[in-house]
Amino acid sequence: MKQKLSFLIILCLVTTLHVSAQQSYSLEECITFALEHRPDMEQTMIDEQIGHHEINASLSAWLPQITGSYSLVNNTQLQSTVFAGNVVQIGQKYNSNLSLRADQTLYSNEVLLASKAANHSRRQLEQNIVSSKISTVVDVSKAFYDILLTREQLNILQGNIVRQQKQYNDSRAQYDNGMVDKTDYQRASITLANSRSAKKRTEESLKAKFAYLRQLMGLPMEEQFNLEYDTKQILESDILLDTTQNLAIESRIEYRQLQTDMELLKLNTSYYKMGLIPTISAYANYSPQYFHDDFTSLYNNNYTTSSIGLTASIPIFTGNKRNQQIKIAKLQEERLDVTLEDAKRVISTEYQTALAGYKSDYYDMETLRSNADLAADVYKTIKLQYDEGIKTYLEVIVAETELQTAQLNYLNAVFQLLSSKLDFQKSIGTIEIN
Repeated sequence: MKQKLSFLIILCLVTTLHVSAQQSYSLEECITFALEHRPDMEQTMIDEQIGHHEINASLSAWLPQITGSYSLVNNTQLQSTVFAGNVVQIGQKYNSNLSLRADQTLYSNEVLLASKAANHSRRQLEQNIVSSKISTVVDVSKAFYDILLTREQLNILQGNIVRQQKQYNDSRAQYDNGMVDKTDYQRASITLANSRSAKKRTEESLKAKFAYLRQLMGLPMEEQFNLEYDTKQILESDILLDTTQNLAIESRIEYRQLQTDMELLKLNTSYYKMGLIPTISAYANYSPQYFHDDFTSLYNNNYTTSSIGLTASIPIFTGNKRNQQIKIAKLQEERLDVTLEDAKRVISTEYQTALAGYKSDYYDMETLRSNADLAADVYKTIKLQYDEGIKTYLEVIVAETELQTAQLNYLNAVFQLLSSKLDFQKSIGTIEIN
């Protein structure tokens, strides 16, 4: 007996330590963790760094470009030529050359385009991050609420199972004493089995929902975690929303991204229009050269050449290519204009849909909450009447089923309402990402 008691104590301690070792996250902590570790966010952050390096690489063309080269040649057979009727060999067996060249761009259409586009490109990268953050906040919040309400469903099912178990025991005792026929306890058994099956199904779905949240947060697969939340606060205040907020199209990140795309397209059109302006650059060359028939004396003397200069190049005839490129660029602007106008309509539709969805879901939630309260009252009354022999056991089971259905429907409505609230906030661009 003492050994069994010791084993139970140790088991309890191990279980307690295991549970306490799990990290618990509130909704805000889940979002913060996901913003730093979700694979999509990490990829977006890396893309931002790549974008900044690409911008800097484009702007580096304004800085001097210096190149150097070195060569060493062993002329195993010297070149021959005819001089004054005689064949003579020219050159020396060994020669070497060092060369340094510096180029400085003074004006280039391409580099000027890179300079003008730099700020817009940086803004585009920042907007991509904002867009990813908004998606992360919405996805993580919905997954968090889904787990929370699934747990509440489990609590309801567990409460029903306890109550139904008692009913089964009572009906079985009444049957054993010959007070009722066997159909009462058989019905109780069916109801209890159905509730246990529903609880099992909900427990398994809860594991999948935790796995999904873990994936969204970017948590390691082997890490177990728990959630912290205030159910009362969520059910009473977090579901509320100010539906009088007006839509401002510019607050939507998707619209601002399109506006940035338009700025870049306008720069592209300007680039093609300025295609006839010459590219101008300055350069300087410095090149010491070495010749000798003896390799050991090759670098004793050098013969240096150097030069500085200015170059300009201009496309004179490109087979009408430039005009075609200008027309293409203008058409791309027109196409994006159409997309911008359509985006306004899409955003407005999303706003109206989200607002209607929230209002409908709020009404449904209130109705189903009232139904759940009524179903609880009905069940309580019928159960008392059954105990007094007024109602049949079948009526108790029907009331029990209606109560459970009403309670689960109410919780589903709460989740749908929370989800609709997020959709509405996203539609008007008020999702908080900081």
